[in-house]
Order: sequence, then structure tokens, then C-alpha cells
Amino acid sequence: MSFPKKVAVVGANGFVGSRIVELFHLSGLCEVVPVVRGVNALPRLSRFELPWKLADARRPEALADALAGCDAVVHAVVGDPRVIEAAAAALVPAAANAGIRRVVYLSTASVHGQNPALGTTEDSPLSDGQEIDYNNAKVRAERRLFADAAKQSVELIALRPSVVFGPRDRWITTLADELNRGVAWLINGGTGICNTIHVDNLVHAVRLSMSANASASGQAYLVGDHELVTWWDFYRETALGLGLDPATIHQIPMPAFPAKSWLSKLDGLRSSPTAQKLIAQVPRVLKGVAKGAIKGLSPAPEYNSWYLPGVAGPSPAREMVLLQQCAYRLPSTKAERLLGYQPPISFAHGLKGTLDWLKWTRR
Repeated sequence: MSFPKKVAVVGANGFVGSRIVELFHLSGLCEVVPVVRGVNALPRLSRFELPWKLADARRPEALADALAGCDAVVHAVVGDPRVIEAAAAALVPAAANAGIRRVVYLSTASVHGQNPALGTTEDSPLSDGQEIDYNNAKVRAERRLFADAAKQSVELIALRPSVVFGPRDRWITTLADELNRGVAWLINGGTGICNTIHVDNLVHAVRLSMSANASASGQAYLVGDHELVTWWDFYRETALGLGLDPATIHQIPMPAFPAKSWLSKLDGLRSSPTAQKLIAQVPRVLKGVAKGAIKGLSPAPEYNSWYLPGVAGPSPAREMVLLQQCAYRLPSTKAERLLGYQPPISFAHGLKGTLDWLKWTRR
């Protein structure tokens, strides 16, 4: 398949979406159409003369209008579980109505969990009963997308990256802040595997997905960097690149988290499509009564005794603890075989460029 002449990027204002727009446009690959929800999302993209469109990615009719005239679409929308699922439900119908055949969806390796089982591949069964609501939403989104694509004869490719880093990303900026404040921490000595992928390597995978043969569609692909990177590697090299001593990184024991409360579980269940349909039929007055009752039953926040010695700061997040326990390097073998994926950016080169950008922004 030849590369599409006109590609829409839905969620073009986000970290990954904006980088797709930049690289596709600056390389002259195609005409790029950024699709964002509101004009407040356009400042970064406005430095390019592009035919941007406004559309709510959760509304198929509006999205179809924004995609009109495009040959392919990349979906890079981010948001809470409800946004993830609603946007996924709208994507294929909108693409089909706009006459688009190739759709690339940016999913996540977290559909397999933050600490996937040894031997996990794209063919491993997925569960939407995981501890992290984000994972469950992405699992349900993928299921909906592949089912819709099969009905509409749309060529869908889902990419599953894990820890995406690069200029403007949350990983490096958050870690740099924690290192500077002396509150960065690692469990198990940082020996867990950090399944990194530089953002430009992910954009490369998107580019390959755009022109892959039709036989490669209807499938999901794990993608990552070439190197095996541990969390200690990631933290140590970031500290050194910022001129900080890696010895200041706290090595902590495994923190114990309380079980999820029934209220937290209820909130996660409320995000499901079935629950949302039922909620939509409940009168507004009854919704208000229910919210008040739930608020009244909510327990007062418990004091958390876990803290870094001598340092005031938040407890480690469940997601980060799970990620740092990962003992398995997710394979990109399938993407290499069917998409021709070979990451062009090394981890060392990508991290140096990211830190150079960070230091430039903080002059």
C-alpha cells in the first residue's frame, strides 16, 4: 500500500499526536490534518500552516465531517476511561462515513497490565477486570474497534507502546522534578524492566502502519525501543544527564497498599458503556440524590504512614509500583515481521535529546 496523501491526526494537540503532526509535515510525507476539540488546543500547531479541524472525537457525526477528504486517520486521543471508550466507539463509524479505509489506533501495552506475565504477546488474552481502570478502558476500546472495523471493512491497526518518552513528555519532566527535590524512588533496586519507546520510534511505527499491506490490518502490535532498559538505567541516566547524583535516588521496600474500596470499584464500573447507557436514563433529580448519598457514605481520608525518611511527599502510585515490578521485556517481534519495524532512535540518543530539550526550557 502506498503512503496516504492526506492523513488526519485526531488528538493532534497531545504529546504523541503533536509529534506525529510535526514529523509527518516537516518530512513532507503527506498533507496533515490536525483534529482537535477546541481552538485552545491549537497554539503549538499554529506555527504550521495546516488545514486543522475542530471536532469532538466522541461524536461520530462531527468527527466524520472533520475527516472528510482524508485518506487515513491516526487516533491519538487521550483522556479518562469514559473519554477513551466513547472516542473509540465513534472512530470507526466516523472513518467509514468519511470513506477512510486505513485507521491507526494508539492503544497501550497496559492492556496486558503494568506487570505482564512472562511470555506475553499480542495474542495473549486480555482482561477488563484489572486493578487499573485505564487498562480496562483500553481493553474495551480495542475490542469495540476491532469489532466495528470487521463490520465496516475498515483496515484497523492498533499499536501498543508502553513507556513513551521524549521532549514534552510527562515521564522525564516528572522524574526530573522528583530528582531535583530529592524524592525520586525505586523499588527492588530498580531491576524491573522499563519497556521504553522514544516518541520518534512510535511515530516511525505509525508511519509503517500507514503503508502496511492490508494483510497486516485487523491486528495489534507491541512496539518498543531496541534496548533492554531497567528502571535503574532510566533513572540513573536521567540523573547523570541533569548533573545530579544517582545515589540520591531512594531505594525503598515494596509499599503495601490497602485494597480498593467499594466506592473506588463503583467509580470504575460507572465508566463502562453499559453503565453509562443506564445512567443516561436516570432522571437528573435522582442522580443528584444518589451523588449526595455516595458522598455521605465516603470515609474520611486515612492518614498514610508511608513516607520517605526526612522527606515530605506523596506515597508512590499504584501504577508506578506495578510498572517497577515488571520482569518481562515486551517483544516487538510481530511488528518487525509484519510492519518492518526497526526503531531508528537508540535509547541513549533519545534520552540525551530529551534532556537537552528539558534543560533548554529551564534556562
